[in-house]
Amino acid sequence: MVGYDPEAKCVSTVEAAAAGSASGLVTRVLISPLDVVKIRFQLQIEQLSSRNPTAKYHGILQAVQRIFREEGLGAFWKGHVPAQFLSVGYGAVQFMAFESLTELVHNVTSYSARGSFVHLVCGGLAACTATVAVQPVDTLRTRFAAQGEPKIYPNLRHAVVTMYQTEGPRTFYRGLTPTLVAIFPYAGLQFFFYNILQQFSEWVIPAEGKKGGNIKNLVCGSCAGIISKTLTYPLDVVKKRLQVGGFEHARAAFGQVRTYGGFLDCMRQITREEGSGGFFKGLSPSLLKAALSTGLVFFWYELFCSLLCALKSPDSTGRKEG
Repeated sequence: MVGYDPEAKCVSTVEAAAAGSASGLVTRVLISPLDVVKIRFQLQIEQLSSRNPTAKYHGILQAVQRIFREEGLGAFWKGHVPAQFLSVGYGAVQFMAFESLTELVHNVTSYSARGSFVHLVCGGLAACTATVAVQPVDTLRTRFAAQGEPKIYPNLRHAVVTMYQTEGPRTFYRGLTPTLVAIFPYAGLQFFFYNILQQFSEWVIPAEGKKGGNIKNLVCGSCAGIISKTLTYPLDVVKKRLQVGGFEHARAAFGQVRTYGGFLDCMRQITREEGSGGFFKGLSPSLLKAALSTGLVFFWYELFCSLLCALKSPDSTGRKEG
């Protein structure tokens, strides 16, 4: 199970980082198309409705068809290279930090490392640590996914050099404030609900029905992802809007563009021009992505940890302290 377990010995914190990287890599390949659609929805100023003639995208199926028709199949993996750097780096730092923090809680406090509240706090702190580490890559990923044709940035090197020369080094940390504000509760709630759902499943499912542990991990992770994403989604929209600041010329083909003065200004403009619904644009593909990505991340992480245990000791079923 995710998190430090003093009663089990198998996977070290370094191995947890490797398992986190691998789970992030595999998951990213599978959910990239949904991520592109979600970002396009989040950045669209116009209402996501077929009744609005100025709106480029109306719904998931229509957006998929239009992106494929106008930009080809490869468009669904735009920004995939920086996205993979993001997923691999984020997965490594997040799970390594989470395992270390839960172990620290066990060693220096009276709280149980398996407690849901501990997982909430440690999951949030681990995610914040990982976010600061990979924020520049996240900004690059968003820019690549947001641009249409012709491309403003033909490759990763060109994007890094151009952004640095024209906008300065701070541009790589655009949207960091709403990201940190959003990621702590989002990731914390992921670990929190995953822990609760795992405990609930242990209580509900009889012992003879516990052979399908991998499927259980997938289902628990998916449910945790849906709940946490719904609760924190508005901040994700604000983050995406801020990350494409200074990139307005590449957004002209998609409809209206806006310039935001910061976190609060972005929230004010969205509220004034788009209403409360503006904070939930792209929620449908985002929930679908959250269900798949969170479920798959926990699924692959647990699976890779189990494989590492099996490689070290075929009879081992526990976890090792780092």
